[in-house]
Amino acid sequence: MAGYIFTLDNLDSLKNCITSGTYSTRLSTPKNYWSIPHEGTFADYLSMKEGDNIYFFIERKIYGIGQLTNLTFDCKFLNYPHADIPTSPTDDEINNLALIKNNETSNHRCFCTFTHSPHFFFNGVDMDDVLSSKPSSFKMLRAFWKVSFIKIDDEENSALKDIILKRNEEFIGIPSKTYSFYEDTHQAILNKLDYTYKLTSTNILNSCTVNTTLKHEMALELGIIDILSSNSNSIFGKWDYISHQVIASPFKPIDYMDKMDIFGYKFIPGFSTISKYLIMELKKGVASIDAVIQVMKYVDWVNKEYSFGDYSMIEAYVVASDFSPDVIDYAQQVGIRNFTRGIRPTIPLTWKSLHLIKYSYENNELVFNTVL
Repeated sequence: MAGYIFTLDNLDSLKNCITSGTYSTRLSTPKNYWSIPHEGTFADYLSMKEGDNIYFFIERKIYGIGQLTNLTFDCKFLNYPHADIPTSPTDDEINNLALIKNNETSNHRCFCTFTHSPHFFFNGVDMDDVLSSKPSSFKMLRAFWKVSFIKIDDEENSALKDIILKRNEEFIGIPSKTYSFYEDTHQAILNKLDYTYKLTSTNILNSCTVNTTLKHEMALELGIIDILSSNSNSIFGKWDYISHQVIASPFKPIDYMDKMDIFGYKFIPGFSTISKYLIMELKKGVASIDAVIQVMKYVDWVNKEYSFGDYSMIEAYVVASDFSPDVIDYAQQVGIRNFTRGIRPTIPLTWKSLHLIKYSYENNELVFNTVL
């Protein structure tokens, strides 16, 4: 399962989140439109699913362990109806309809719900201790910088869970060494909850549309993540893990790291063995040759870091509003990799899984058509 690490400012906030089983990111007040950071936060929430683990980061230490839990129909919600529209909420929405209230309710527009799994320990684990416990497993955690929270994949989540449990083994099952969880907040949410609180991409994309295209590539990321997380019958197929802005370069200053717009993988049905990796490069407008060059760079990176020479495990996409004939021709020429699989015997193979997909936004939904 995946994991999420949330940043908090102080121990009081940590206790409030853990005891209530809720977490909400503070969003800056929108100016009648969603900015790219807003859309990125919504995208992170849309990728959440029941069973993903939850951790908190404060003052160099990581605290765990929790697990996202569905209340009725999901584990992530709007805090009040229309919270996904970039306007100021009404007094009724804040005073009577908000599910979580605090001093800045209007800026807490969405939240997730979780329970303890098995406990949130008083004893946090220092970041250096975490990173040195299994260095090869930690990728996103090394780039945890200037964001409210990050998503980590199954391998990284397993390594983080392991070190937290090892450092707290003597405290497992000891109430005096772990935070309590009170169901009152979850029950209060359930008393008001209906589908007007469902978090989707629709209203966010509607506020970011120009004719049939989107203003920001982050909005396109958000829309596709919503589809991939909720619709296994999409043109892209079913994927078990979906994330965005995933590191795809050797370690260097964070602001200069390459990041894949969307990255994912799927398991062999019924097993925890990864069978395929997903790479997406997104362009809000017409794609250029540079987009093809970039996605092929990511293909080679994933082959080196994840599939270890087996290109057949990779599916790559460029999604854009349109493609010129020159870009299509270029993709056909460079979207090929010759490789071998096996040792005895060695089998020569050719990879041709680069797809060009044209998108448009029509009638409140993203529409896709295959170009290549």
